[in-house]
Amino acid sequence: MIDQIFRTINDPHAMAMLLAAIAAVATVVTFAMPLLAGDQLEKRMKSVAIERSRIRARERERLARNDRRGLKREPKAYMQNIVSQFNLAKHLGTADAKERLLMAGYRGPGAMTAFLFFRLVAPLAFMAVSLSYLFLINDFGKPPLMRFAAVVFATYLGIKAPELFLRNQTQKRQLSMKRAFPDALDLMLICVEAGMSVEAAFRKVADEIGSQSIPLAEELTLTMAEMSYLQDRRLAYENFGMRTGLESVKSVATALIQADKYGTPVSQALRVLGQESRDMRMADAEKKAAALPPKLTVPMIVFFLPVIFIVILGPAVIQVMAVK
Repeated sequence: MIDQIFRTINDPHAMAMLLAAIAAVATVVTFAMPLLAGDQLEKRMKSVAIERSRIRARERERLARNDRRGLKREPKAYMQNIVSQFNLAKHLGTADAKERLLMAGYRGPGAMTAFLFFRLVAPLAFMAVSLSYLFLINDFGKPPLMRFAAVVFATYLGIKAPELFLRNQTQKRQLSMKRAFPDALDLMLICVEAGMSVEAAFRKVADEIGSQSIPLAEELTLTMAEMSYLQDRRLAYENFGMRTGLESVKSVATALIQADKYGTPVSQALRVLGQESRDMRMADAEKKAAALPPKLTVPMIVFFLPVIFIVILGPAVIQVMAVK
């Protein structure tokens, strides 16, 4: 059995077939996931309710034991030990790592610890797998220098893997918030014109916009909480723009800061910014629509035109071959 597995791994054709099968399954799963996805907001609310019950039970046990530890969740012990032992915050940490983690939706000390841990472990894992495969299992008949270059490239991919993951998560969150933000501004404008305060408007919009964008609802709720306990609202607005990383959100934060500082009407600023956000969303849609024909040129040439030529010329070629 083991010999058969090694022969399969060493066979390039078998590996190509395996990769093609994996790609086909991944394509089917990718197209089927939106159809199988349920109500994420309902699942999130259920998980929040369950977590609230767990926290309540844990705090009651803590008070019964007279334990003074707080509610803040600590990172995993083995990650914290490795990060502290090798001082990864100094060697692998970056100046904007915390900001990028916040933009990706990861908060707290555990997120930074996990990020530093995987920045250390991912290159080592990629290097170990590539060394084992290229030097012990299958060398592909390549010289050692080329295999060593492949190992170096795999290690580089391991170094960039955590950053690519954060960038992907950030782009997903920003796309979700960007699509729902004009509607959120309209709801906020209605709430403000109805006489609500900014905090109450944020709370109401967070409750309503969760069906369109859960990340935006989370950021609005967090901003509302910061406005409650921070001494200066300006910090809450600035943090809101920093966590999202969207220019439209930063513009709204600046308008709210100016309205709070100079007493200017908030409704007029929200109306103008809401219209600008809708115009920007329409411009992005038109830009994508204009870029669609050039993107379809190569697939049509590679996949559609050969099939059309075969369908048109195939019968004629068959008849000519039959006559001969």
